[in-house]
Order: sequence, then C-alpha cells, then structure tokens
Amino acid sequence: MNLLSGIKNIIFDFGGVIININYFLTRDAFAQLGIENFDEIYSQFKQNPVFDKFETGEIGEKEFFSELKKYTPVSIGQSALKEAWNAMLLDFPKPNYELLKQIKGKYRTFLLSNTNETHLEYYFKKLEVWYKMDSMDSLFEKTYYSCRLNLRKPNVDIFEYVLQNNNLNPEKTLFIDDSLQHVEGARMAGLRAHHLVKPENITNIF
Repeated sequence: MNLLSGIKNIIFDFGGVIININYFLTRDAFAQLGIENFDEIYSQFKQNPVFDKFETGEIGEKEFFSELKKYTPVSIGQSALKEAWNAMLLDFPKPNYELLKQIKGKYRTFLLSNTNETHLEYYFKKLEVWYKMDSMDSLFEKTYYSCRLNLRKPNVDIFEYVLQNNNLNPEKTLFIDDSLQHVEGARMAGLRAHHLVKPENITNIF
C-alpha cells in the first residue's frame, strides 16, 4: 500500500527528520573541553532520571547542567556545557522547509518532538536568521514538544494526547520518525508510522 494512501494527517518528528542533527558533534565538542569519555558519560547520564526530567520539563536548564557536571572529570562552566550540548543541532534544509509549506494545504500537519528548552531556545534563534521565524508554529497546525507536555516518546500517552487534542483518526494519521522505538510507540497507539532511515528524506515521501 502506498505510504500516503488514505492519509489525512501527518505528524513529523523534528531532529533527524525535518532538521539535521549529529550527536557526534556534541561528543566532539565535549572532547574539546577535555572530556574524552563522553560516550560513557552520556550513556551513564541517560540512565539518570534527570535526563528524562529535562526532556519532560520537570527540571530546568540550570539543574540539568549542574547534574551533568557531576559526570564530567573536569570543572567546566555552564555556558561551555551549553554550547557543547547544542553542537548536535545543524541546519534546516530549504527543501524540507518548502515541502512543509506546500503540504500544509493538503494535510493536517503536526510536529512532535522529544526535546528540551535549551535546544529550543538555540534553534529558534537560528530560525530567525535563516527563515525569519521565531518558532516552527507557522509551518504546522500545532507543534508539540516533550518538555512542554511533560510527556515523551515512545510512550503511548504522548501520541494519544496529540490524537485526542486534535480529534485525529489514528488510521488516517501518519507518523514519521528516525527512531525505531518511537515508530513502534506510535503503532501501539494505532497510528500508521514510517521509520525514516538515511539517506531517505521527507522530500522523497511526497
């Protein structure tokens, strides 16, 4: 069956689907700060509930970076940690930008991202420079960020929230994400879902 057959609504992930990200750039940035074992630290840190709390808005930036500093072998200021943390955020390709403007008239489109306020603040400033936008709101009917919902993917409840909030039929709703676990979570909520694997791009779908 054609991926878009019968689809009326589309929910997009943000990083890795609409914008380009590269986790390794953050790893390299931390290495430049003298933290050579960032992969190990990051792995340990993700097991700490503070990471989930930051992505679901339960704690703020100051507490997040204070906790992160406990896992670093050297004394580093918050501003340097913040810059390294944002290094993974790359460009918003113009073909993706143009596509989102184009399909908004054909489908009900939504953005659903696991993210944090630090990344949003940084990226919204970039959008102002690139496309004269102060957020992603103009490209979608609604935008949803985990840090503002107190929910996160792949948990079913975040998908159910978006569906119910917009009276969407899950069988007519396509979710696109580059993380398999998030795709599986969407399918558990009854959505049709597509795992976007590079070099595939959203422009190849429409």
